[in-house]
Amino acid sequence: MITMSHSATVGAEVHAAPKSKARNLSLDRARTFLTLVVLLHHAVIPYTYFGHTDPTSWIGFDVVVLATDSFFMAMFFFLSGLFTWPGIARKAPSVFLRDRLLRLGLPFAIAALTVIPLAYYAIALRQNPELTFAAFWWKTVTVGPWPSGPIWFVWVLLAFDLTASLLYRISAHLVDPGNRVSLRGFEQPAAFWLTLVVVTLIVYVPALLYFGGNRWFEFGPFSVQASRILLYFAYFFIGVSVGAANFDRGILSADGQLPKNRWLWVGVTLIPYCLMWVMIYVKREILGNPDPQPHWYQAIYGTFFVLFSASILLAILAFFLHQKSPGPNLLDRMQADAYGMFLVHYPIALWLQYALFDYELPAIVKAAIGFALTVLLSWRLTAALRKIPGASHVL
Repeated sequence: MITMSHSATVGAEVHAAPKSKARNLSLDRARTFLTLVVLLHHAVIPYTYFGHTDPTSWIGFDVVVLATDSFFMAMFFFLSGLFTWPGIARKAPSVFLRDRLLRLGLPFAIAALTVIPLAYYAIALRQNPELTFAAFWWKTVTVGPWPSGPIWFVWVLLAFDLTASLLYRISAHLVDPGNRVSLRGFEQPAAFWLTLVVVTLIVYVPALLYFGGNRWFEFGPFSVQASRILLYFAYFFIGVSVGAANFDRGILSADGQLPKNRWLWVGVTLIPYCLMWVMIYVKREILGNPDPQPHWYQAIYGTFFVLFSASILLAILAFFLHQKSPGPNLLDRMQADAYGMFLVHYPIALWLQYALFDYELPAIVKAAIGFALTVLLSWRLTAALRKIPGASHVL
């Protein structure tokens, strides 16, 4: 039960005006940790069952990639939404638009024209060693395909931010129901988890059944996975609701029940994750990898996917909220450069994989080398770029 002292204030607190927040060390660490998860994902994916870009593989990397692909981008959108409502409230619409275009639009445009072609040239060169970068770049930006790689997240986040700004102008109280659930989650994290599960089930499973898991909306470098766009918006808008007011009294309070029950959430997370593997076994060994997959299979797998994504979100946040160390640790030192590392790491990862391709090394050795060097080189490159006058306002 919610304590009387806490529940008595929920109704009034949810209407508190959004205000500027000081940096939250736990959330900064969680966001930086997620950036490293992205780098790990791209370092190991060639060495998985479905990677197909290197002849070596290791089943352990399939375990990693199934987990990361099932939660990390949704969690990024949730964290990105947390401070959106206060940011909109304290800025004029034109100022908010300018800041978002500078922080998201400009890096996306630059990366789409430079970082992404440079990354995919490593793959094209493996297929055609005579291909010049100039020819590949021109074909990419004129004829296509023009893949966006991981930076699709940036333009989608910009679209979500602009949508949130419009919704705020309609009514600043649109997030009140979600904020109430967050406040209730101070004592009852399961209530917040259940709300997150129900909302994301409603928006994800029908889209998965309609579009399938492999279809992407694509227009030039603008792409997003069709079945997940509403899932990502749900995570973003729920994050907006959590961060709208009284942040220290809700689900993400360091004094709430979530960090106290962190190991319980680990156990909750493992159940749907194992069930996803059961469904993968059914697909491969019993159904024979059908394409397209039966709707009943997609509905069951999609349900486990949603349960896992919601559970691991709370499990990871619970551990970071529980941390009492003031730092600075490695994540703290990396925090200022994390966004830049996300933007620049992809060509580094793919060219390292290109360089390691012909070496007869175990998959785990190749992945370890690739991950370590991707982290180091993308960190150093970002630190150097941030020394350019004005670059720190973008990166």
